[in-house]
Amino acid sequence: MNRGFYTIMAAQFFSSLADNALLIVAIYLLTQMDAPVWMTPMLKLFFVLSYVLLAAFVGAFADAHPKGRVMFITNLIKIAGCALIVVGVHPLLAYSVVGFGAAAYSPAKYGILTELLPPEKLVLANGWIEGLTVASIVLGTVMGGALINAKVASVLLSFDFPIIDTYCDTIWEAALTVIAGAYILAAIFNLWIPETGAQYEKQATNPIRLVTDFSRSFMTLWRDKLGQISLAVTTLFWGAGAVLQFIVLKWAEKKLDLPLDKAAFLQGVVAIGIAVGAVSAARFVKLKKSLSVMPLGVAMGFVVMAMTLVNSIWLAYPLLILVGALSGYFVVPMNALLQHRGHVLLSAGHSIAVQNFNENLSVLVMLVLYAGMISLDLSISTVIVLFGLFVSGTMYMVMRWHAANQRRTDSLALIGQHKH
Repeated sequence: MNRGFYTIMAAQFFSSLADNALLIVAIYLLTQMDAPVWMTPMLKLFFVLSYVLLAAFVGAFADAHPKGRVMFITNLIKIAGCALIVVGVHPLLAYSVVGFGAAAYSPAKYGILTELLPPEKLVLANGWIEGLTVASIVLGTVMGGALINAKVASVLLSFDFPIIDTYCDTIWEAALTVIAGAYILAAIFNLWIPETGAQYEKQATNPIRLVTDFSRSFMTLWRDKLGQISLAVTTLFWGAGAVLQFIVLKWAEKKLDLPLDKAAFLQGVVAIGIAVGAVSAARFVKLKKSLSVMPLGVAMGFVVMAMTLVNSIWLAYPLLILVGALSGYFVVPMNALLQHRGHVLLSAGHSIAVQNFNENLSVLVMLVLYAGMISLDLSISTVIVLFGLFVSGTMYMVMRWHAANQRRTDSLALIGQHKH
């Protein structure tokens, strides 16, 4: 791997670290405001809304400019989102601005991998990027939990700089200052990302043309036999992953009697498992064998349901690591396959934009369903069982779909042979 790849990894790490710490601080702010419980998953919904609404435009934006510059600009937008909370804007709206920055950041982050690296290194690169992203989720979530801890906050608030008045008087103001620092660090790394020299055809600026181009890219990827399966799996994974984040927080509160700062640490435990699974997949799964990992998705749903039987923190750790490891091992090869198909069929930015649209539409739908279940006062055990059955059942259907595709392809090949 070249130096540019490591610079991208560093930039991605600090930007994602701040995103995840900010989510925990925003949840804390909602509890301080006595907001209704269904509003907590709405934070993530507002964050990913931009991924869906801007999907037709961010791919073209990423392909129209050097990717490092795009990543720099979008990190500045995230810093603006932090600043909005400080000046009194509602956390839901402020976090949606951060989501706007993240939506524009993503096609550049993944698109530059296909510019810098040959196809055979994409699984390895994805393993590292996903592993590092997950490490940033672990540390970001734990960091967010630590920043809202009264003892840590009192240490931060006790810092007194000569001449400079920091205007930090509350726990959340101190937390936001640290998070903004992480975004600034990411932006500095963005400036060091090398230009790859990749040239794309001139990007359209007419909104109707962009939507038309996006629709064409969307249909191209869904019609491709390998593209549709990898897209279906990653779409399910990210939707399920977003809901699992909130399920773990609620489960830790109801079953393990943990406060938010301690429950946030359990999210980090899942993410440790994902990192282990992601790095293992990068090591052992070749691109052409990527579809062989699909049964792990079915297994993951059943392992999640085992959470209903756990009331001890010491049993929770290995179970959550196993959930993470299964999901990490099966999503990394799928992600790499999808990127490869996208790069072959479309441009880097456009294929990632299609991927983001599908994945985040899944996140939106699943978060709305989860918020609905919470507002109906369903027990967390019921929610977990329904969630696990949905994940296993959907993965099984995708496996059947892939098998049908293969039979159809084999039949067509046989017909072609008979013709000769």
